[in-house]
Amino acid sequence: MKNFFNSLFWKISAVFLLILLIISTVYIYISVNTAEMYFQETRQKLDIKVASHIAHDNDFFSGDSININALKDVFHNVMVINPSIEVYLLDTTGTILAYDAPKKSVKLKIVPLEPIKKFLTSNKETFLMGIDPKNPKRQKAFSAAQVFDKGKFKGYIYVILGGQEYENASQLVFGSYILRLGVRSMIIALITAAIIGFLAIGFIIRNLNRIVNVIRDFQKGNLNARIKLKSKGELQEFANSFNDMANTIVNDIDEMKRMDYLRRELIANVSHDLRTPLSIIRGYIETVLIKDEKLSAEERKKYYDTILSSTDRLLGLVEELFELSKLEAKESLPDKEIFSLAELLQDIHQKNLVIAKSKNINLNLDISENLPFINADIKMMEKVFQNLLDNAFKFTPSGGEINITLKRKNDEQLIASITDNGLGIAEEEIPNIFERYYQVKRISIDNKQGTGLGLTIVKKILDIHNIKIEVKSELTKGTSFILTIPVAKHTKI
Repeated sequence: MKNFFNSLFWKISAVFLLILLIISTVYIYISVNTAEMYFQETRQKLDIKVASHIAHDNDFFSGDSININALKDVFHNVMVINPSIEVYLLDTTGTILAYDAPKKSVKLKIVPLEPIKKFLTSNKETFLMGIDPKNPKRQKAFSAAQVFDKGKFKGYIYVILGGQEYENASQLVFGSYILRLGVRSMIIALITAAIIGFLAIGFIIRNLNRIVNVIRDFQKGNLNARIKLKSKGELQEFANSFNDMANTIVNDIDEMKRMDYLRRELIANVSHDLRTPLSIIRGYIETVLIKDEKLSAEERKKYYDTILSSTDRLLGLVEELFELSKLEAKESLPDKEIFSLAELLQDIHQKNLVIAKSKNINLNLDISENLPFINADIKMMEKVFQNLLDNAFKFTPSGGEINITLKRKNDEQLIASITDNGLGIAEEEIPNIFERYYQVKRISIDNKQGTGLGLTIVKKILDIHNIKIEVKSELTKGTSFILTIPVAKHTKI
């Protein structure tokens, strides 16, 4: 039960009800205050000339003294005609000279004249309020007029519209009506708003609960759990974000599993490739040691050549692993410079002619004239083309050919390609050949299986140079590696 009332639904509902109560209270206060101000304004507009009528043709002063008999007659007549008003006679400073009320009920001796002067000089449509001498903390609607005696200014008639007796009676009725109206309106508004609010909150919480349940389900291992909402807005965006995140996590898990499988494959392949040259080296060294005096110079040279080739193979494998690890850790950054790719390919072509001749493969070079320079790391680009050539040599049979071409694609790009007419690659394997540890399921011409790192190194180098590579291949017909290389902005060295 405790958890139930601590749920998000009840927390939001409690806040919602509190807001409704505050709004209702403010609404009732504003309504009552507005109604009272409207009542005061209406009363002033209706009785705005009361003071003028009282002051007209009445002798309130006899020389420097007050005409008590005239005052009593005026006050008596006014109270008979309109018992809701209170009349005060003020001198020129605002001091109260006479009034018709119990002596102790009047708490002010001097009435501020600023509202009275504004009343006398302003537009009669302007609503003004003045101080009530019986209740100085409250302001009320009033009427005022100047009093003259034989043309001489003597003071003011100050009339409070709605005296204390009338106020007590009217407030009882008025307050009771407003109270009933306010309470009734508040209850109706609260009930209506609460019902609508609870339905809306329940609908939102229902979707939130559905989201939470899916997230918990996913957390427990159900990787297929996804949030399905028909609503739109922020919750839908949250659901889409979670679904995208879940898809990413699942894809990452699948990729990690695949990489782990390929890693185990690599370990097995590397272990085999390391063990083979090491075993050869060890075997031939032991043979040389055992048969040292019995070996001829020719046999000894043959054994040393075998040991040397196995050592080179072992070093090459270790270097590839070391180079790939540096590329993936971003420790090997390109040292770019502007150079001629045409000259680099010509140099690579010359270096590999001997290898091509030993394998009975035609190595051709086709480079267009007047090609612009590129901006790249020379050593890394040499590694790229050498790896691609090594891969072509590995799968091109004797009597085959390998073509190296370099042409202009447009003013901003060059196209370089290495094409062979060897074994080719199956179409379903092409997307994976650049991935780490992946080895195409085919055996090289010399029956040697590599580590599957050469093309991965190529892709890593090209990625950090923002160079695009495309592979086109067909089984038994050959393979083409096509590079799209940006031209350097400044071609002068």
